[in-house]
Amino acid sequence: MSAPAPLLLAPGNPMTKVLVAVVAFEVVVFGLAVFVMLQVSSVPVQVAVPVCAAAALLAVVSAGTMRRPLGQWLGWLCQLVGLAMGLLTPAMFIMGGLFALLWVATFVLGRRLDAQADGRAGA
Repeated sequence: MSAPAPLLLAPGNPMTKVLVAVVAFEVVVFGLAVFVMLQVSSVPVQVAVPVCAAAALLAVVSAGTMRRPLGQWLGWLCQLVGLAMGLLTPAMFIMGGLFALLWVATFVLGRRLDAQADGRAGA
């Protein structure tokens, strides 16, 4: 079995389902970030709505394609977008950071499962 790219989990890794859950919750957070941007940070509607809609759409596409490498790459991009939204409202630095932490922790655990599976396959 060939090793996947450094930032991807092997096909069939059970942690992929957890990664889907992370980006699915990000859809909700990105959607609700509109209200925070408008009410707390006074970001113009013309900026807040398209940014949050694009981020939510990115997360939806990532969740829908997570079984393929593209979905995992889009998931990494979602984490960067979540953190970058903090430039518009500081609350997203916190939320984006929490989701990025969840993403990385899930990914690390998934890589450990990949390593165990490779170890058993080689035995």
